[in-house]
Amino acid sequence: MTATDPRPLTTVRQFPPGFLWGAATAAYQIEGAAAEDGRTPSIWDTFSHTPGKVFQGHTGDVAVDHYHRYRDDVRMMADLGLSAYRFSVSWPRVQPTGRGPAVQKGLDFYRRLVDELLAAGIEPVATLYHWDLPQELETAGGWPERATAERFGAYAELVGEALGDRITRWSTLNEPWCTAFLGYGSGVHAPGRTDPVAALRAAHHLNLGHGLAAQALRSAHPGRAEVSLSLNLHEIRPLTASAEDREAARRIDAVGNRVFLGPILDGGYPADLLADTASLTDWAFVRDGDTTTIGRPLDWLGINYYTPTVVSAVTSGMAKPQDDGHGASEHSPWPGADDVAFHQAPGDRTAMGWAVDPDGLYALLTRVSTRHPGLPLLITENGAAYEDEVGADGSVHDPDRIAYVHGHLAAVHRAIADGADVRGYFLWSLMDNFEWAYGYEKRFGAVHVDYASLARTPKSSAHWYARVADANALVDPVEG
Repeated sequence: MTATDPRPLTTVRQFPPGFLWGAATAAYQIEGAAAEDGRTPSIWDTFSHTPGKVFQGHTGDVAVDHYHRYRDDVRMMADLGLSAYRFSVSWPRVQPTGRGPAVQKGLDFYRRLVDELLAAGIEPVATLYHWDLPQELETAGGWPERATAERFGAYAELVGEALGDRITRWSTLNEPWCTAFLGYGSGVHAPGRTDPVAALRAAHHLNLGHGLAAQALRSAHPGRAEVSLSLNLHEIRPLTASAEDREAARRIDAVGNRVFLGPILDGGYPADLLADTASLTDWAFVRDGDTTTIGRPLDWLGINYYTPTVVSAVTSGMAKPQDDGHGASEHSPWPGADDVAFHQAPGDRTAMGWAVDPDGLYALLTRVSTRHPGLPLLITENGAAYEDEVGADGSVHDPDRIAYVHGHLAAVHRAIADGADVRGYFLWSLMDNFEWAYGYEKRFGAVHVDYASLARTPKSSAHWYARVADANALVDPVEG
């Protein structure tokens, strides 16, 4: 059945009662108002204003102006039948220098946003950090420094005290792998540094920051906060069944997944990761008691998934591919895995060049669920960029996106049927926005944004997703 199947809409797969149907965004990608009400630059302001770092010099200065249009945006969410909305809090809007008291105008924006959501019957799910470190903290050393983790804990306390009476579900960090290894390893993300040891130090201090923030959130409103973080776990496949390719997959799993899963869920950093990176660092930056702080129980785990990762050993004469799907760079984001090559998975591709592979999401969910039984899971990001076209009547039909989401929701449903405790799905993204180093070139939104007028137009995928949410069931992927 295709995305343009002419048959009537039919309910085919029911989801559990109370399943969350949401969409997700990030502050720097949508808010704009970059210098209003006390906000100071983040590392992404600095990075995007640096020539050559972002497509055509695009910045998030205005983005899609959600800061001024949030009420209309919440009404749009309600019209689409969302039961939850995952957004991020801008650290430099709330605590501009990363130190000291909060700026009340910054907190007031999020108070108003959350009140609007609650009034519309939409559950707010807040992420404390989606990559917008205050520039002043980066100037002082950034995430490779322990002090940044400590500052993050203090920031979490400010936000938790202000919003914890309204928000139950919290994610401390979004995709810390990208922060550490794209920001400090390959340099394709802010702050654009290329130091493998700094990347490993950043990974640990992000883990520590998560643990400190979790403590702060739970202390702010005891018994109320449900705390997690969102990991872009890599579904890794060896190119062949050879021992060399399986060893390559192990190395990428260590630095791509278990660098976070180990201390957060398994009690410590895996021995093979420490051995793989021993020539770079002795990990002396991990202090006594850190893994206890990091490893306090989660209330749920957020999983972000887009496409699988296919790897092999680098063999004699092989031209090692430099682009692993995270942006081309002469610097690797994979410390300890220099002899690993990356390959494109087969199948259809999105506008990002990523393979469409719902089976990867099923495999990921079932593996995490089997390894950590009893841990509730949320899909906190899943979606696709396509070359959307606006029709003569102003409508945007995006059957490829509908097919992508339908396939991945079918994988989620199958994982639930096989025992995975998945409790919700957040589409990435609610609307087109600033897509990091790709600027405004790539569109992930279910809602189209005209960047000249900032007018919002729900695409066919938004209307279809609204039907899914209303039915609490997967329905045939027909446009509507």
